[in-house]
Amino acid sequence: MGRGNRGKRSGGRGGGRNRGGRDNQRDHRPYQTYPAVPKENKRLEEYYNTLVDLPDEERVEFWAALKRELPNSFRFCGSKGHALAVKRLLQTRYIPEITRITHEGVTVETPKAVPWYPDSLAWSMTTPKNVIRKFPPFAAFQKFLVSETSVGNISRQEVVSMIPPLLMDVKPGMTVLDLCAAPGSKAAQLLEMIHRGEEARIRQVVKTFSGDAVKSEDVHEDEAARLEADPSDDGRATGMLIANDADYKRSHMLIHQLKRLSSPNMIVTNHDATMYPSLKIPNPEKPSVPNYLKFDRILADVPCSGDGTLRKNVNLWKDWTPSNALGLHLTQVRILVRALQMLKPGGRVVYSTCSMNPVENESVVAAAIARCGGPETIEIVDCSDQLPLLKRKPGLKEWKIMDKASRMWGSWAEVEEYTKSTEDGVAPGRLVESMFPPAADSDCADLPLERCMRVYAHQQDTGGFFITALHKKSEFKAKPEETRKQPAQNRANGRPNVAKRPLEEDDKEEAGVKKLRLSEEPAKAEAAIAAEKPAPEAKVEAQPEAAKKETAAVAALPPKPDPPAAGPPADAAGPPSATATPTPQVSTPAAAEESVPEPRRKPDGPYEEPFKFLAPDHAVITSVAEFYNISPRFPSDRYMVRNALGEPAKAIYYTSALVRDILVLNQGRGVKFVHGGVKMLVKQDAPSAEVCRWRIQSEGMPILHGYVGPARVVVLRRKETLRRLLVEMFPKIAGDDWRRMDEIGERVRDLALGCCVLRVEPEDGADEDFGEHMALPLWKSFQSLNLMLPKEDRSAMLLRIYNDTTPLINMGIQKGDKTKDGDAKKEDAEMKDVAAAVATEEAAAADVAVPDAPAAEAAPEGAAAVPAAVEEQQA
Repeated sequence: MGRGNRGKRSGGRGGGRNRGGRDNQRDHRPYQTYPAVPKENKRLEEYYNTLVDLPDEERVEFWAALKRELPNSFRFCGSKGHALAVKRLLQTRYIPEITRITHEGVTVETPKAVPWYPDSLAWSMTTPKNVIRKFPPFAAFQKFLVSETSVGNISRQEVVSMIPPLLMDVKPGMTVLDLCAAPGSKAAQLLEMIHRGEEARIRQVVKTFSGDAVKSEDVHEDEAARLEADPSDDGRATGMLIANDADYKRSHMLIHQLKRLSSPNMIVTNHDATMYPSLKIPNPEKPSVPNYLKFDRILADVPCSGDGTLRKNVNLWKDWTPSNALGLHLTQVRILVRALQMLKPGGRVVYSTCSMNPVENESVVAAAIARCGGPETIEIVDCSDQLPLLKRKPGLKEWKIMDKASRMWGSWAEVEEYTKSTEDGVAPGRLVESMFPPAADSDCADLPLERCMRVYAHQQDTGGFFITALHKKSEFKAKPEETRKQPAQNRANGRPNVAKRPLEEDDKEEAGVKKLRLSEEPAKAEAAIAAEKPAPEAKVEAQPEAAKKETAAVAALPPKPDPPAAGPPADAAGPPSATATPTPQVSTPAAAEESVPEPRRKPDGPYEEPFKFLAPDHAVITSVAEFYNISPRFPSDRYMVRNALGEPAKAIYYTSALVRDILVLNQGRGVKFVHGGVKMLVKQDAPSAEVCRWRIQSEGMPILHGYVGPARVVVLRRKETLRRLLVEMFPKIAGDDWRRMDEIGERVRDLALGCCVLRVEPEDGADEDFGEHMALPLWKSFQSLNLMLPKEDRSAMLLRIYNDTTPLINMGIQKGDKTKDGDAKKEDAEMKDVAAAVATEEAAAADVAVPDAPAAEAAPEGAAAVPAAVEEQQA
């Protein structure tokens, strides 16, 4: 929700910040206040008073809630165990303090757990944000919120936007697509569900192959934490999330939001959701026959007019018009149809908007079902038994539509009758038949639209939202989208007044493919391209600019949507379940890439470095495995780099097997991959040839540490020892200084130089604040140690575990023993290198791009200069 400004619309997924507010002041003038926006709109109130059937008393509550400020809300995120630990701090440390705070003579309301959210991980409070930020008694609580949000343990998310992922019923091993994902709060929920129980499963596997006994606490009551829930990859999650957004800059917001979860099972793409391309996957049974991915779950939280966000987007009160919703209806239908095409039979699509308008909600659901085979093929799921404490209203079965002239229409028959009586025989602008309730004689006349879910602001003090879950019973061939239907002849020119289909265009392939209707008939488009290409991997050039959109709202979506990639029909039979990840039909991933054409640098658009996977016997991979004594059970065929040369330069990433297969098999097919996997290894200047030049990145440590040999592992159990390592940067261990490191002192004194794993294993039950097991990267130098963590991570951990705001101390600036001149010089040089590495991590945490390698070749003549590798650009 809350998509940034597109064009001149405001509100919801089409709206953004108050354009007259402080965020838009570019100069250094003093802060200027603006008059409050009157919270009234006659047309808005007339429409929803007609539409929403509420008793008089409840109707008053409905409008009063929409005019109140929206409460603050947030969600504890990450692994379930970690989220519960951070939540406990709120309950035991900060809420007791807040209960004693009074503001303007009134005791403030403490945060309250959202009653319907699982495990009480979502919270809400009515105290205004400006009070929390500026009122001194809230300083500690505000610091907690900011600190935990910065490191990704808290997501500042509106309560109703948390609902759609909860209704998707995501299980381990599933493949999930979020079609309109930015800014990424719902995608983060989905990613957490994909990894649910993974830590417990891996712990069982690691103990089993290391010979340790599996304790009862290792076998969690949660079914997802049992090894049989996702066993095929040693307990590692085999599922996948693809998070997509049509806006390139906003797709980088997804990276910022999702990379905190350190998932190798994630891909970020940049496509128009109405024409999302088919993705190739391996076909183990028939390697020569193309196989295409079908998803288990798809979230279509589509762009909308956003009038459910009136409480936070106050400009909507003056900007709301019926045209906002009318102009988006056809695009929303196309997105939902495309989602249903890509779903495997038995799968589920959840469609949602932050709008209360049935033109964007029930009518879209009915129109999409009609195009996809009717209720025999697509079923509306009854979710009344899910989230039982969530207050909701049923979907509408009947509704009226307000046109841009504020006229109300109850049916398409009324529009036809009116059109016949007009002089020019033209129907009211933007109205189409699919906006109205299904006709009595249609296949969808008896659709159980009451199974849709409407959440209004007054029911539990939230924003407004609409959610529907759809179940796909069987495959179908989608009906072509009807042309915009006008009931009468245009008497001015004697021709039927039919709007041109906006997404029909001439394809200018050299092979001679003509006029492919890419959005409505992707199956024909893909089959035609595949038939005319000499090889299945032949490159598809960019399509010419699509025809103009029908409305300004639709035109706000990307003007150059990509065609579906070459291949068989988009709604062909789906692939095998992702729980059994297929093996690529090549000797190594790198070998598969040799036959794939390189993506061409486009002078008129953003450039992404290609994903290149390293062979398991690559010299760097084998040297890393040898230095860290990595178990052979850890897969060595999933490491990749992001540069055209395909050689490690600054960073090495790691992905799941399914993500690897998709990135390899779809390279050069026009799929816009923006990000994939997790950064595992980072190049580090080493003091000697015996020291591995690749250290384990903090993001990759949770994945790899269980497979690192004991020679590169340091075990820490005491709370005070960890505090010293967090507060002190580069603490000395030369001479007798190692004794200051308590129980790890002797171990690090004798440890070989380079990166190692600091495994934090607190004694069970000894300290509530210090009970979570962690694995952190630790660098051993000639005379000092250093935790390879950004400063914000150190500070957040100090606050969380110790309730400590002590400033960090750089021990490296204190002059050490000068008796060993050579060692001191080496230490100074190495300390600078390690400090630079930490600075690089902090820059990455702030989403500052760090080049991976020089460009393999210069940009084409006339093209703008492009960085060699745009790993994680700032959104």
